Amino acid sequence: MADMYDENREVCSRYVHSTSRGHEAIQLAAGMQLKPCDYASPYYRDESMLLGMGLEPYELMLQLMAKRDDPFSGGRTYYGHPSLKREGFPTIPHQSSATGMQAIPATGMAHGIAYLESQGILKSDENPLVLCSLGDGSVTEGEVAEAFQMAVLKKLPVIYLVQDNDWGISATGKEMRAMDAYEYAAGFKGMERMAVDGADFVDSYLGMKKAIDHVRKKRSPILVHAKCPLLGHHTSGVRREWYRGEDLELHRKSDPIERLRQYLLETGESEEVLEQAQERATARVTKDYERAISAPSADVDDFDTHEFAPATITEESGVRSPQNGEKVVMVDAALHAVDELLKKHPEALFYGQDVGRRLGGVFREAATLAQKYGDERVFNTPIQEAYIVGSTAGMSAVGAKPIVEIQFADYIWPAMNQLVEELSKSCYLSKGKFPIQSLIRVPIGAYGGGGPYHSGSVESTLLTIRGIKVVYPSNAADMKGLLKASFYDPNPVVLLEHKGLYWSKVPGTGEAKTVEPDEDYIIPLGKANIVQQASEENIAAGGAAVVITYGMGVYWAKEASRDFSEQITIVDLRTLNPIDWDIIASEVKKHNRAFVLTEEPLLNSFAESLAGRISKECFRYLDAPVWTFGAANLPAIALNADLEKMMLPNADKVKTELRKLLTF
Repeated sequence: MADMYDENREVCSRYVHSTSRGHEAIQLAAGMQLKPCDYASPYYRDESMLLGMGLEPYELMLQLMAKRDDPFSGGRTYYGHPSLKREGFPTIPHQSSATGMQAIPATGMAHGIAYLESQGILKSDENPLVLCSLGDGSVTEGEVAEAFQMAVLKKLPVIYLVQDNDWGISATGKEMRAMDAYEYAAGFKGMERMAVDGADFVDSYLGMKKAIDHVRKKRSPILVHAKCPLLGHHTSGVRREWYRGEDLELHRKSDPIERLRQYLLETGESEEVLEQAQERATARVTKDYERAISAPSADVDDFDTHEFAPATITEESGVRSPQNGEKVVMVDAALHAVDELLKKHPEALFYGQDVGRRLGGVFREAATLAQKYGDERVFNTPIQEAYIVGSTAGMSAVGAKPIVEIQFADYIWPAMNQLVEELSKSCYLSKGKFPIQSLIRVPIGAYGGGGPYHSGSVESTLLTIRGIKVVYPSNAADMKGLLKASFYDPNPVVLLEHKGLYWSKVPGTGEAKTVEPDEDYIIPLGKANIVQQASEENIAAGGAAVVITYGMGVYWAKEASRDFSEQITIVDLRTLNPIDWDIIASEVKKHNRAFVLTEEPLLNSFAESLAGRISKECFRYLDAPVWTFGAANLPAIALNADLEKMMLPNADKVKTELRKLLTF
């Protein structure tokens, strides 16, 4: 196959690809021994592993050429980036380019398997495991360390297969690392280690058999370090002849195909039989290549399908304000919602920093949950935001339903790689095979001197990521209904929870405390709510405006318009993506004046983006510019409470801006 691709470079290198030349022995040894109950997380050079599992050259070539019938992505992603859900094969969830990032989702799969086994939900005599394949250059990444740490901490059934060819792209091992992966793994207490000759099929096969048997029986992690030659190009775009020189000749001495040929001859096989095998392989590859060349190209009419899996909650249901119901603060509404979900769904679990038994969350948002449901279901993680978020991709793939928490919005940045590369792209690039059900809770916002690392707003950054949903409730009833809808949504959902609304202690936020809805209450994502209505008389006379906002902005707008509430309609967005454009457009056209209010610094924000869309779509209905207002354009919120007050919007500032709009 590699020779065919090189000989037909004009066709085969239109899109970048890598081949497994030099790595065939260890990859086949691994792929041939996995069972259908297992999960695999290959890296981009693992085509021989896929062939060892039983995939056909033709199928890989369809992906190489970005053809319509590419079984993994329909032409959407690179060669060697599989996503497979097929009877009789190991499951291969979608992953990104697999240069280290895949270690966390793969470990999340093993974590999910271990959790489901601990609850008696996953009952199998075969003891499924996860194979995570890594190139040696990727093991220096911090996210790999997070994965290894959790694997040994939780004793997870995962094999880390590290294929070490001593090259990155053009950098050698000596330039990139102080130790190889085998030596590095010694620092992770509880990680079994094994070294094999990755160019020798017999040694690789027996080594992988031993590793697989260990994980099936012991249910704990092992790292297999396989030394391999690199005989192909790094990729078709970075060719070996540019810089390899004598090194390439040295690597060719360990060619796994030639070594296997010699072994077979020494053990009694004939040259004739081997030549016939070579001829059959060449004929098969030639035939498959010709079929792939003539196969239909990707369907351009299908280019925009599968951004999201279809939502299951489409209507509001349950009782929002039960008779004789008690009022609760937002943080308790969230706690009760999670409690009810854990009670109803044994496959659900909740984890993050400090949410476990001892503290129950820094905001007490998980109080008593570990005591009720056990430390396997509600537990603390290390300070590993990447693992917290990225592991949910693996959890979802094996059937667990994770609820996780980032302790403060300002701490989400280490998780962005996983959120963008793994969670957001999975449904689209797998053509709907692997949507990721993931509920990520994030306390957000400023009040009372939280300072620069506990007060930030991050919604504009999140909203640039396609393939995730962003929810932002402003009161207890919405919190409960939206949290449950977020849990049941089959896509990644980031639930932003304003800390200043948690207890309604901030002046003017008393209405965030509401009667608690019943257990069945749920609000579909993407539905805004009108929380204050201007009078029809003022609207008809052209003396009204609509404020479009969310979170704390709802209360600033209410307080600001107290003296002229008959002139102001307030739309609480509740969900920022998907956004309820219908209600926005309807209210703007009705009022002819629009005000977009945010807590974020205004410049280049979601609020400005929304104002731009309103200006374009509703221009002919507007009697004034679309007004925008937010925080000062500064990089952080100062610790001093007076400085914080100067930066943030408040009711008085909003009142001044509203009067400007109404009198424009």
